[in-house]
Amino acid sequence: PAAASASRHHRPCAPYDTRGNTMTSIRPSRADDIDAITALLETHALPTADLAASQVSFWVAEEDGRIAAVVGLEQHGDTGLLRSLAVSPLHQGKGHGQRLVQSLEAEARMRGITGIVLLTQTADAFFVRLGYAMVARDTVPDAVRDSAEFRSLCPASALCMLKPL
Repeated sequence: PAAASASRHHRPCAPYDTRGNTMTSIRPSRADDIDAITALLETHALPTADLAASQVSFWVAEEDGRIAAVVGLEQHGDTGLLRSLAVSPLHQGKGHGQRLVQSLEAEARMRGITGIVLLTQTADAFFVRLGYAMVARDTVPDAVRDSAEFRSLCPASALCMLKPL
């Protein structure tokens, strides 16, 4: 039959999303990603000073074999601290940031995390669209407030946001 014949000769194409963009894979970071992650964070003036000493788990969005975006999760008991969402300027507007946050939230739920806290100076509108709300810094758990991110890496002017999971 023609259908069987056609399927034998079908060659898969590169995966594309509904907007015609090359698809991106999201995966946990590997040890050999740290230089690319650090460079991307520094491009966006995000904190990197404590990465070697902190317990941040990173996920990356990879497009065409290169890291296009990154997000980190630092766990403090049943609360997660979302750290360092950054998307390469060449890859912005493709949904990488939203997909990374969704992946981070799914992982957080599997770890028993019941809420995600973050600090931002520039992305509050983005996070509001994803269900985060402004909260006072002094309302988040002590363990999160004691993190380097809260104590010294992010300025006091950064907005604090929370999303219950």
